[in-house]
Amino acid sequence: MTDSDELAWETLDAETAYTCPGFEIRHENVRLPDDTETDFDYLSERPAVVVLPFTPDGDVVVIEEWRQAVKRVNRGLPVGGMEPDDDDRSAAAHRELREETGYEADRVEFMTSVEPANGIANSLLHFFVARDCTPTAEQELDFDESIRVETTSMEELHQHVASGEIRDGRTTLGLLYYETFGTREE
Repeated sequence: MTDSDELAWETLDAETAYTCPGFEIRHENVRLPDDTETDFDYLSERPAVVVLPFTPDGDVVVIEEWRQAVKRVNRGLPVGGMEPDDDDRSAAAHRELREETGYEADRVEFMTSVEPANGIANSLLHFFVARDCTPTAEQELDFDESIRVETTSMEELHQHVASGEIRDGRTTLGLLYYETFGTREE
């Protein structure tokens, strides 16, 4: 499907309604296919990478991080926004893994890209598997990150997803995708 699809909306004008670190809220006036004019607001953010990191012995590197929106510590995979000067998604995956965990990967393999909430956001997540990750660096956390790093078995991670202990959608999707499809060429 393309923008010329009969279902496409026409953007008449757009503006940033609100900006904060990490995202902005966009406000657009649009024309629907039946010529109705209305407005639409959505969250706009940079693409991000989600990393499923394995140590040389097969454990998974996970993070625990406070999530203010849900008022609890969230256990999951390292995730970070791509920077404007990132040469490619793989480089961003290497960087975000190192910054959030202090682990560095021998290699990363692309899994998939998804739009997790395309009814309300332009978010784009690129999923990677990182292989042979070792703790060789210091964490380089952003000012608003509080992250604890641990390793766990894939079996335990599955149990935490199945029991509802892990509710993070990025982590759940990354694990399910990896178990179902594995990695693929970019």
